[in-house]
Amino acid sequence: EHQRAAAFLAQQAAALGLPTDLAALDADGVETLQAVYDSLPGSEGPLRTVPPPDVLAGRLVLELWGDACPKTSQNFLQLCTGEAGKGKESGKPLHYLGCRFHRTIKDTLLQGGDITRGDGSGGDSIYKGKFADERNGLKAKLDEPGLLAMANSGKNSNTSQFFLTLKPLPQLTGKHVVFGRVVEGQEVLARMNAVANPGDGPPAEPVTIVACGAL
Repeated sequence: EHQRAAAFLAQQAAALGLPTDLAALDADGVETLQAVYDSLPGSEGPLRTVPPPDVLAGRLVLELWGDACPKTSQNFLQLCTGEAGKGKESGKPLHYLGCRFHRTIKDTLLQGGDITRGDGSGGDSIYKGKFADERNGLKAKLDEPGLLAMANSGKNSNTSQFFLTLKPLPQLTGKHVVFGRVVEGQEVLARMNAVANPGDGPPAEPVTIVACGAL
């Protein structure tokens, strides 16, 4: 409901003389926005202009396959700890902290890790940008839920983006480096899946990494 209100405001703000940010609306602005929304055919009830409270889904513990994919695993590990500082080109922290899962496909996969832009168009690594696929990771099969793999834009284009599988994805085997798996927190995956996009896109509610590190 909050996302619906934000999208509607973005469409109508200029015409109504309102700010584009829901948080900047005063009581009169909220009333005006609601009145215009209610006047449209097919409106779906009251708009939620106040964001819902954050809900802590829980913790995911991931096992990294450092022997098979040492370079990929080390990149992911240091992005979890933030120890590598800032990217040389992007100037952004090399850290997953605060990063959102920007792409979700319900019952299929959850993708996140865009540490530079947050929308899937960016990414960085401890290796100063894109780095090569590791052969052992390409050979590993995406044959079960809970696997950890690198997202990419083609061959040898790994950065910080990754995805978690929610079902076997044999069609992606050989196209993505698989380098770990979920060993604790299957119920968290289920909660994330519950708000995943039924098509292919952002989740219904923001899913954000609020803490990360190494055990």
